[in-house]
Amino acid sequence: MTSDKSDDARSINQRVTIREVAAKAEVALSSVSRALSGHPDVSDEMRKRVKEVADELGYEPNLVAQSLRSGVTRTIGFVVRDINNPMFALLARSCEHELRRNGYSMILVNSDGNIENENRNFSLLRRRRVDGLIASLVSEDSPYLRKNLAGPTEEAARLDREVKWVNASAVLADHAAGVHEAVTHLINKGHREIAFVTGSNNVYPTRNRLQGFTKAFEDANIKIQPDLMAIGGFDAEYALSHARILLHRNPAPTAILAGGHGALMGISRALKEKNLTMGKEIAFIALDQLPYLEVFSDNISTVYRDTEAIGREAARLMLEGIEGEAPRVSIIETQFIGRTSSQGGL
Repeated sequence: MTSDKSDDARSINQRVTIREVAAKAEVALSSVSRALSGHPDVSDEMRKRVKEVADELGYEPNLVAQSLRSGVTRTIGFVVRDINNPMFALLARSCEHELRRNGYSMILVNSDGNIENENRNFSLLRRRRVDGLIASLVSEDSPYLRKNLAGPTEEAARLDREVKWVNASAVLADHAAGVHEAVTHLINKGHREIAFVTGSNNVYPTRNRLQGFTKAFEDANIKIQPDLMAIGGFDAEYALSHARILLHRNPAPTAILAGGHGALMGISRALKEKNLTMGKEIAFIALDQLPYLEVFSDNISTVYRDTEAIGREAARLMLEGIEGEAPRVSIIETQFIGRTSSQGGL
């Protein structure tokens, strides 16, 4: 009984070593190492025999030891601003799929929209010796960015963020084009009291969306009404409180744009409190096409960007950097998709 228990404990707590694989396969230790690492100077027969023995014994290579020897961890750090946003979950998944396809794993850390958390997350990933960083930053003017993004020790790719002094790749969505198209649609429908609720302008998506919003009014020769714009927070509570104020305005907005997941949630609650139906009493456009919208309602007009394509492209830019290619910026198009929710309100 005692022997069985100790055998069980040993099987759980002890790893099969490369020496055991070599002994079982009756080959040299160096042959096992070369065979399992894909070294070209190993015959197919040798490679097959070693792999069969390794699988039979349950051998798993010690990645920590390998990284210490090579200086490469084949691991990428992914810094997420707010994992509560379903868009970031999609980005992370598509990014990880692309990295895994190329032999890399990914460590995801969530900053909860807090720059102090973000700073700690960067520090953690540096200590993990990741080969590269993909970051959706909380802010583009954080005091920690020079320390976290300017170092030469790992490649970096930014997700929808502009940090002009950083020589790193970036994937940017052309939000302005889709928002311009959406607002032009509303103006052509006769809307003039168009409200806009979105996050802080210390990140690229807000600034770029504002460019599209402003240009649509300029092109129509209509003056923007600043008191219809609430720009400052990505969370649902911010959107809820400001949407309540906007809906009590006289005259009330006839249309409203929601800049992001939090804005969508907050505005939806405010409309429900006022018993206003999207597409009837008020026109509504969400500035992201999130997966749950089809469950929530299949009638919501959106500005669409291919989130999965953004994640894949970020991974590819990262891998290009690791291979020594120069940093570059990749632009992902957006487009307005009109549905019932943007038809009413007048």
